[in-house]
Amino acid sequence: MKLFKSLLIAPATLGLLAPMAATANEVTISDFTPAEQLAITNSRVDGLEARLNNIEAGSFSETTTASFSANFYAGFTYDEDAGNDRDDNLGTGYDFGISLNTSFTGEDSLDIAIDAGNADAPGIVEFDGDSTTNEALTVDEITYTFPLGDKTTVMVGDNNDASALFTTACVYGGPSNTLDACGNVNAAVDNGGVMAGAAYDFGNGLTAAVGWAGDENDVANEEGIDAYGVNFAYTADSYGVSVTYGVTEDGAPVNDNMEVDSFVALNAYYTPDSEGLPSISVGYEAGEDGSVVGDNDGLSNFFVGLTWPEVGAGEFGIAMGTRVNTVEDTDAQYMYEAYYSYPINDGMTITPLVFAQDVSAANTDDNTGVMVKTSFSF
Repeated sequence: MKLFKSLLIAPATLGLLAPMAATANEVTISDFTPAEQLAITNSRVDGLEARLNNIEAGSFSETTTASFSANFYAGFTYDEDAGNDRDDNLGTGYDFGISLNTSFTGEDSLDIAIDAGNADAPGIVEFDGDSTTNEALTVDEITYTFPLGDKTTVMVGDNNDASALFTTACVYGGPSNTLDACGNVNAAVDNGGVMAGAAYDFGNGLTAAVGWAGDENDVANEEGIDAYGVNFAYTADSYGVSVTYGVTEDGAPVNDNMEVDSFVALNAYYTPDSEGLPSISVGYEAGEDGSVVGDNDGLSNFFVGLTWPEVGAGEFGIAMGTRVNTVEDTDAQYMYEAYYSYPINDGMTITPLVFAQDVSAANTDDNTGVMVKTSFSF
């Protein structure tokens, strides 16, 4: 940002100095007394500083910041499905992100995320990296957050989750896409699109939030797919609990009305004070698939994760949970993972991950994988 300022200010400075040079050719130093010479010089310097300050103030906001991140991925997936053996295939990829943030009042925040990348290879897809068309920079989401009174926060935006202001009681920080929801998979409505939400802080750790999201082209009408939810959470120094209720239209209209899927998720965590003991996070979710006719409309998810925040210089974690929604009266398909996140320095972190996934489909092996993610922030 300073470079851009310099590039703008330099021509302006030359423009201001040019008339000064012309004036110097018209008069000689002997035409003025020393006091008059000093006064003229100070006046010109003050004018130059004022004009440069106006250029800076009009071109850039002092509250605007930009941060950058880049991730590199590599990994193997060991499985065989439909006769495609990928046991020896190494997948690689990357993504890059820009986060722009600014404030107009000191209490509000306009946030824009810009992403690019190619991170959908089979060996690394579990890391949930960003992939964009032609690997071009794309605006991923934009939100505006502002206070409404002393206790209420409001957010509006596009391409963001309805649950953006929800608090899920979970401290597990695993890098995988499947387990990072901590069991709050469907209730934390994440259909994206245009969104609006609000959170209220009761004080003493108790919060409540609501959120809605829908299609940009069919906002809150019968054609668009809408989702909404409500969340309550309580967090203390070493533990927390939350309950989340979410409803999502499933996109299958019946008599001009869409069926809805509804879920309730319970989450909790505990962080012991004793060194060497891990924090524990648990989650359970239950709901109904509105498009299913009959008794097998129930769906559920389960999660438990342990985190040791100080193992050597890094963090170690293990977790297990359902890989997909468990349909009522069927066997659950689980995923197991372990990771170690190691900071090389303030701007670089390496995270290896190993995982195994149950697969119930006929003639399909269970999945196992080994992946490494290298993250840079600057």
